[in-house]
Amino acid sequence: MNNLTMSEISFAYFGDWILHGINLVVRPGEMVGLLGPNGSGKTTLLKLASGIIRPQYGEIRLNGHQINQLNRKHIAQSMAVVPQQFSIPFAFTVREVVLLGRIPFLRPLAGESQSDRQAVTTAMQLVGIDDLALRRFDELSGGERQKVILAMALAQQPELLLLDEPTVHLDITHQIEILELIREFNREQGLTIVAAMHDLNLAALYFDRLILLNEGRIIADGTPIEVLTERRIHSIFATDVRVEKHPITGTPHIVILPRDT
Repeated sequence: MNNLTMSEISFAYFGDWILHGINLVVRPGEMVGLLGPNGSGKTTLLKLASGIIRPQYGEIRLNGHQINQLNRKHIAQSMAVVPQQFSIPFAFTVREVVLLGRIPFLRPLAGESQSDRQAVTTAMQLVGIDDLALRRFDELSGGERQKVILAMALAQQPELLLLDEPTVHLDITHQIEILELIREFNREQGLTIVAAMHDLNLAALYFDRLILLNEGRIIADGTPIEVLTERRIHSIFATDVRVEKHPITGTPHIVILPRDT
């Protein structure tokens, strides 16, 4: 059974069409990167996939079930979302933030159970933030915060993880750390990943399947070699590039050419 299926999805904000006729199947264990220029529909697609918003046309299925027939608790028990921006208005500790991932499983008035506490501990260990448990979330660096948000998502014990620009605003060290963690979850735990990405080279390095969006439509869907061609990048991003072979991985490596060349 596919984790996520989108059939003929179209969506508009106040009459302005953002996505047009999207057909997408994400199979269990896949690691999928969504690419495209700003405004191409990446974030909207993730919101639709998570059931936050509903399409005007088409059907979305999560594990075979129509997502608009599932309640939020059921969706959250199968899928976790890491948004582009996340803030906590109170002075929560790291452990308290990660515990928020267990909300879909908490029983009314019963508080957290032993299984909830174990899920939180395991998630923090997987991400490597055990030592931050009692630190205040709002005192952490950007890279540390992103790891906490990942741990919160893992505490949900999802089958499918959606991420919106998980490396945005991070330096290269933390970008690599986050992407290494995501790939580890995918390969060692079988977690299905769909992530909107901004950096084409990082996407080519870490994702086995790439989907390229432009003006609300899927332009290409395949391996990094199949998707990231010079002609396609120039057409969509209006930038001259050379696509070379990465000397270590063999994946595409995009070299941006100055306009005066």
